[in-house]
Amino acid sequence: MDEKRNPHELIHDELPKEHEDPLVRILHVAIRSSVRVLAILMALVILWAVADVVLVMYQRLSTPPVFLLDHNDLFDVFGAFMLVLIAIEIFVNIRLYLGTNVIPVQLVLATALMAIARKVIVMDLDDLDVMYILGIGVVTLSLGVTYWLVAKKERREPAK
Repeated sequence: MDEKRNPHELIHDELPKEHEDPLVRILHVAIRSSVRVLAILMALVILWAVADVVLVMYQRLSTPPVFLLDHNDLFDVFGAFMLVLIAIEIFVNIRLYLGTNVIPVQLVLATALMAIARKVIVMDLDDLDVMYILGIGVVTLSLGVTYWLVAKKERREPAK
């Protein structure tokens, strides 16, 4: 690889700005633009979700008994916080996609783990079927093992 190349030229080699087919070139620009729009929309979703967390906390703390949260209120607040954190992780995934030509597999797995952790935290075990709970357990275990294997591989093969 030529070390004198601009690092931005390496971004999205799979979607080059220059392509011999004009239609493909236009489609590449459309896809890149779509990812940028997704990044903007995700930033708006994060801001909206933060406002929702504030609203949820206000509603829970302002209902009698005032300034006290029962366990259901805590689950609602924790769920709202986790949603914001998941949205931030998705934004980081989009930003990394825009900035590199590498899909951050470990970060995608971490996002999925956070999403499943949120599901586990807010689950009401009284209303769920045993097979559903087992399914969540299998997904959690699978994601955890996959994350561990990817992290272990990345520790052995540092980024270039």
